[in-house]
Amino acid sequence: MQALRRDPTLTPAERDRVEMVCLADAGWGVPAIAAHLGYNPVTVRRLLKRFPETGVAGLRRKPPGPLPDIARRARVEAALDRLLDRDRTWTAAQLAEALPEFGIRLSARQTRKYLGRIAAWRRTARTLRHKQDPRKVERAKGVLASLKKRPPRAASGSSTSTSAASPPASR
Repeated sequence: MQALRRDPTLTPAERDRVEMVCLADAGWGVPAIAAHLGYNPVTVRRLLKRFPETGVAGLRRKPPGPLPDIARRARVEAALDRLLDRDRTWTAAQLAEALPEFGIRLSARQTRKYLGRIAAWRRTARTLRHKQDPRKVERAKGVLASLKKRPPRAASGSSTSTSAASPPASR
């Protein structure tokens, strides 16, 4: 149990549960353990009562809900891969509407989650490049290049220029 106290994978609440069991094993009473760790005595008593049945596994937090359906996840991801291989651009809603042909029904929101899992989701680039006339683009680039600010000309060799650091002329 001492090694479990220093387990880096434990959450703070799980570490408190380990501490409750250790303190009870050291002879502390339920009210003293509850006061020391800042828990309700009912919580401490419930943990100590179920610990002999569940053991160390009972100290860990169990994620809520049912276990993930790995077979369904694989079916959905395979169907999405097949749809994404088609030569077109999809939205999540369009993919959700196309999935029933594979016997799968998902909302657009759920479809987005699956797309994120398979790292296939990226926003389409919004561009008008496909609508541009290449000749007009080249002409516009030429006009823009001619309008760009030209570099300043080299200073002439005259000695009448003043620098910013020179003192102002007296009158």
